[in-house]
Amino acid sequence: MDKIRFGIVGTGTIAHRFARAVKNTQGALLAAVASRTEEGARAFAEEFDIPQSFAGYEAMAQSDCIDAAYIAVPHSAHITCSMLMMNGGKHVLCEKPMAVNAREAEMMFQCAEKNNVLLTEAMWARLVPGTLKMLGLVSEGALGEILGVEGKFCYTMDEDEMNHHVFKPENGGGSLLDVGCYGLNFAQWYLGDEIEDISAQANFYNGTDCHTCVLLKYKSGAIADISSATLLRKPNEGFIYGTKGYARLERFYAPQEIVLNIRGEDEKRIPVPYAGNGFEEQIEHFCACVNEGLRESPVITHAHTMKIISLTDSIRKIISLEYPQDLV
Repeated sequence: MDKIRFGIVGTGTIAHRFARAVKNTQGALLAAVASRTEEGARAFAEEFDIPQSFAGYEAMAQSDCIDAAYIAVPHSAHITCSMLMMNGGKHVLCEKPMAVNAREAEMMFQCAEKNNVLLTEAMWARLVPGTLKMLGLVSEGALGEILGVEGKFCYTMDEDEMNHHVFKPENGGGSLLDVGCYGLNFAQWYLGDEIEDISAQANFYNGTDCHTCVLLKYKSGAIADISSATLLRKPNEGFIYGTKGYARLERFYAPQEIVLNIRGEDEKRIPVPYAGNGFEEQIEHFCACVNEGLRESPVITHAHTMKIISLTDSIRKIISLEYPQDLV
C-alpha cells in the first residue's frame, strides 16, 4: 500500500491534532502545509518536520508534492479550499461540517466527481473503536430496540476568546455547526434518518447560536435529544436507551469507555481506547480508500453527509439562524 502524501490547509488547533495523528499512522505522511502567511506555514512545517511550506493555498494545490489535502480552516472557507485542491487533482479530507449548507455540499461533491477524486467529511468519531464497538452492541441487540438517544456537546469560551470565528456568522459560526453536528451524527448512527418531526430552541450571541437544543422524533417512535453550546458548559456525555437497558458514554460521539446497564445484570464497563488522539483511524481509512481507488467512503458516505447538512439547514430555519452563504 502506497503512503498518501498529505498537505495540510491551515495551521490552527485542529491542524496540529491532525499532524500529530499522521505521525502515528502507517498509511500517511506529511508532505506540505499551507497557511495564509509565510511565517505561519514555516513555523508549522518546522514544528512537525514537514518538507514543504506554502504561503497561500494555490501553490500547494498545483504542486505535485501531495496526493491529498486535509482542510482545517474555518467552516466558511471549506468550500473554497476544498474545491481549489480538488481542481488541482488532489483528494480531500475536509473537516466537519464539510459545508455551511447543503447547496455548498452539493457543489463540493460535484467538483469531486468532475475531477475524479475522493472527497470525505472528516467525521473522525464514526471510525474510533468506541463507536464501532457501540454500533456492534446495538446491532447484536444488547440494548434491545432503541427508543431514545441523548447527546450533549457543550463548552464555554474564555473572555479573551470572544473574537473566535465560532462567534462570527460570516464564518458559519455557532454551536450547531461547530459541535451540534456530532450529536446529529450520533442520533443518525443509532436511529437512522427517518425523521418525522423536528423542534428546536436556541439562544444567540453576536448572531450565532450559543446554546441550541434539538428534539428529533423518528417514524419508529424513537426520540433524540441533542444539545450544543459555545457559552455554556454541560457534561459531554450521551445515552442510548433501549428496551433491555441503556448505555452511558462519556464524550458520547467518540467514547473511550462504554458503560452498560442491562436490566437484571450488574453494570459493565467496556474500555475502548483510541490508537492515539482519535484521528488516526480516519486517516488510515481515508488512505485505504485512496489506495483502493474509491471515490466515496463506504462508511462516511456522501448521502450521510448530505443528510446531516440538510438537517442542520432545517434546524437553522426553525431557530432563525441565517448565514451570508445562504443568501447567494
